[in-house]
Amino acid sequence: MNLLEKSDEEVIKIASPIWSNLIKSSNIQDYGGFTKDFSSQMLYGANEVELGKQWANNKLLTSLSEKQEVLGCIRRDKFITILYKQTSNVLPGEFLGRLVLGMEGEMVKVFGATIY
Repeated sequence: MNLLEKSDEEVIKIASPIWSNLIKSSNIQDYGGFTKDFSSQMLYGANEVELGKQWANNKLLTSLSEKQEVLGCIRRDKFITILYKQTSNVLPGEFLGRLVLGMEGEMVKVFGATIY
């Protein structure tokens, strides 16, 4: 599969369940579920202790709404970034979610995931 040749709609269909899993897993602080789609590069930097510290110190990361709105896709080099408007069940306001997808072998993997 050539991810970069897919339309935005096709990319969003691939990204949506991955993003939803990240939201769900982050809310319940499930390390295994959260990292299941990570590239080997992401896994290297996302150890369980560090993620646990982030979950403990950032209320947003454990109170994300399952509702999201896709803002669009950005293609750069070998990666596609999908931007989301994200809300929290506890904190007021809107946040920007960023999911970076790429290929690792024949599999679509997460190469970046952040929320601001």
